[in-house]
Amino acid sequence: MQPHELRSLLTSFAAERVALLQRHEAGARVVSHYDFNNAYQYVIAREETHLSWLQPALEELGASLPAAPAEIPVPAVPKSGRDAVAAAYRGILEDDARHLAAFVARWRTRVTGVTHARHRTMLGVIVGESVEHQRLFEQAATGFEDVMGRRTSGATRVGAVLPTRWME
Repeated sequence: MQPHELRSLLTSFAAERVALLQRHEAGARVVSHYDFNNAYQYVIAREETHLSWLQPALEELGASLPAAPAEIPVPAVPKSGRDAVAAAYRGILEDDARHLAAFVARWRTRVTGVTHARHRTMLGVIVGESVEHQRLFEQAATGFEDVMGRRTSGATRVGAVLPTRWME
């Protein structure tokens, strides 16, 4: 694989990652269910890490981190009250799982063709973690609330996450 081909591949890959990160950030603002929002926060943190790996790889090849090719819309979510009902977020969680599945399907075989070992390994880790994130969203879409771990026995689920962080 020639350097210009690698640069093009990494740029396209990174652009899709940026779009997914922005979509997950938008999703986290509307999914107020505490446990599901925690899953979003975990996924967002990992995706930010992925971009922190991709940026120097691109710079090494004379490119910069690209913008997202297009915004991925967030499905409508019914207005929730004080307590977020898990079933209300099924559509958005399924949509996130679908976008991640499509990303993995598009890139899994292309990544194996990368001849630069360090970049192939990095891309493989990102694709592998995308499969994990897809699984988290699929589990949450079924209503399974312990996607990020079990609560202390007897603890009830109360409240919801606010759409914006409180700041002074």
